[in-house]
Amino acid sequence: MMMFAYGLASVAASAVFTLGTLTPHWDDVTAIGFPPLAVWAIVAIGAAIIGGVAFLPTLAIVAIAEALALRSVLVYAALGGALALALSYGIDLTGDMSEPQTYFSHEREVLAASGIAGGLVYWLVAGRRAGAWTNRA
Repeated sequence: MMMFAYGLASVAASAVFTLGTLTPHWDDVTAIGFPPLAVWAIVAIGAAIIGGVAFLPTLAIVAIAEALALRSVLVYAALGGALALALSYGIDLTGDMSEPQTYFSHEREVLAASGIAGGLVYWLVAGRRAGAWTNRA
């Protein structure tokens, strides 16, 4: 169930990211006759990329959430957004903040929203029953 939920969460995150990225340029996209099928193709490719990149960190978060029987929708939304932001920043060992305008860009806001959407979808499918296998609840 968790892998199925993770797959759906990756699709939701990709859909939010794709639509959020295209929205500011939607007039340009529709002017050239961009077919809706192309948007779904981008979502499918994005879901595979998001699913691959975020798999190990998400696996750690899901394992902790299952062990602690965390069932709050807010926990999954917050952790999804935080994970997406952490992955977007990467590991910067230099600490170079010479370009502070790139630290709060539209793309990072959309990434946070896509992580939140992924967390919500995961909670809806599998997270709301987290830790049920331990019979503590």
